[in-house]
Amino acid sequence: MAYVNSRYASLSIYDRVANLVKYAKEAAERRRVYKTTVMELSSLSDRDLTDLGIARGNIYDLAREAAKMQ
Repeated sequence: MAYVNSRYASLSIYDRVANLVKYAKEAAERRRVYKTTVMELSSLSDRDLTDLGIARGNIYDLAREAAKMQ
């Protein structure tokens, strides 16, 4: 007996392409936020980072967190 997953069967090719484009745009925005955050935090001096309560080793973790929030 064959089963059809109606979640995907009901989507037209246009809907699938639109979802793919939407996902690609969201991924590009997350990458942009990540790269910008890393660049800006990396440009700060150790003293500035300490004033903000950020260790230089945590920059990439903070950038990943910032990108997920978008």
